[in-house]
Amino acid sequence: MQSNEIAPDGVDSCGTRLKQARERAGLSQEEVSARLKMPVRVVRALESDDWSQAGAPVFVRGQLRSYSRLLGVELDLDSVQQEVGSIAPSELVSHSHTPRYQRMFEHATRRAVYIAITAVIAVPVWLATRPHLSNDDLNVQSLDVQTVPVATGNTPPPARKAPERTPLIASMGTMRSTAVEAPELAITFNGESWVQVFDADGDKLEQGLLAKGERRSYDEGEVGRLVLGNASAVEVRRDGELVDLAPFSRANVARFTLSSDGSLAPVVD
Repeated sequence: MQSNEIAPDGVDSCGTRLKQARERAGLSQEEVSARLKMPVRVVRALESDDWSQAGAPVFVRGQLRSYSRLLGVELDLDSVQQEVGSIAPSELVSHSHTPRYQRMFEHATRRAVYIAITAVIAVPVWLATRPHLSNDDLNVQSLDVQTVPVATGNTPPPARKAPERTPLIASMGTMRSTAVEAPELAITFNGESWVQVFDADGDKLEQGLLAKGERRSYDEGEVGRLVLGNASAVEVRRDGELVDLAPFSRANVARFTLSSDGSLAPVVD
């Protein structure tokens, strides 16, 4: 299998050389697909030089590198990069992405509702207890011993009246927590990556090539399946916790589903 062949420039295309090397090695397209964990349609597209069927440019270069290493064929990937780079990436169209200003407005609205509810409960209680908590209304009783006149004859001593005390009532209202919940799924792109996002019904939400530094976040139940190219440069967090993409990755492409209970599972071809 290790032929390590280098054909002169202009003789055969990359796909033709890969196909000839595969036939000499006695391998079928299905066997190559199983060894590389790559769909058969991608193997056919590489051998026919149909780059548009193989995916985004970043995918094509990695797939050609893996295929050439398997067969021991050296390819001029720089020239391939120029050919693949001429293919315009698909325009990223968002159908359900929520803008950042809208999310901030919704969070601020929730906080305002919580504050209003607290005020409706706490203010009447505070107004009702304010007169009783005033120091001016408290009756301070003297501790000095008062002289009681001695009774003479049959005249009974005057009865002492117990001092009246004003009861004090204290009340404390509870404040509800207004912490903002983190999105169920947050994606940060540390490098260029091809992305496909589907909802639970299989409808496509987003697709395209995202640049380094871009971010995406999705609420609970919004996403059903994701495909992330160049997975080593993508950071995925679920409920704020970092997700290890290794169990879902093949040839540096991560494919996984997100169930209704929030658990992740690999996509079965």
